[in-house]
Amino acid sequence: MAQAFAQKKSYTESDYYNLPEDVRAELIDGQIYYQAAPSRIHQEILNFLITEINIYIRSKNGGCRVYPAPFAVKLQQDKNDIVEPDISVICERGKLTDRGCTGAPDWIIEIVSPGNSNNDYIRKLNLYANAGVREYWIVDPHGESIFVYYLEQEHLKPKAHTFQDKIKANIYEDLYIDFSDIAGQIDL
Repeated sequence: MAQAFAQKKSYTESDYYNLPEDVRAELIDGQIYYQAAPSRIHQEILNFLITEINIYIRSKNGGCRVYPAPFAVKLQQDKNDIVEPDISVICERGKLTDRGCTGAPDWIIEIVSPGNSNNDYIRKLNLYANAGVREYWIVDPHGESIFVYYLEQEHLKPKAHTFQDKIKANIYEDLYIDFSDIAGQIDL
């Protein structure tokens, strides 16, 4: 006797773009992952990082663009994966579309929320590495830690930092983010 197994529905890019505007979600491996609204601390860190990166790019008359979530990133043209990183830095303007970005951003920063840590540390790390993202930072407000992955290297070994460190962005010659400034401005 054949046994019937319930099959998971596989979602598509069309399903993702047909979600209501007020729904935050990502499409990874055909599955939709819903996201809760970010916390105040999450938003304060996001705002600080966006400001620091934008000030640097403007001071250098740089061509890269910085986008905070919600901002749809279709990592690879031939896949249905669409993510909404907390921060996406895109230096190739040809990747920008009316819907967001098609292709791997140069630099992605994710700020960990208690309910999504596995996504950031495991699922997205592999997704970003396979798509060609050059640099990936995982910022954990609760652990006051930052894990930096230089994804162009052969081994995915992170450099671990704390909220007391000044961290160099590898995609730029002289951009450093001083996380002690964040710790001094935010009640963690």
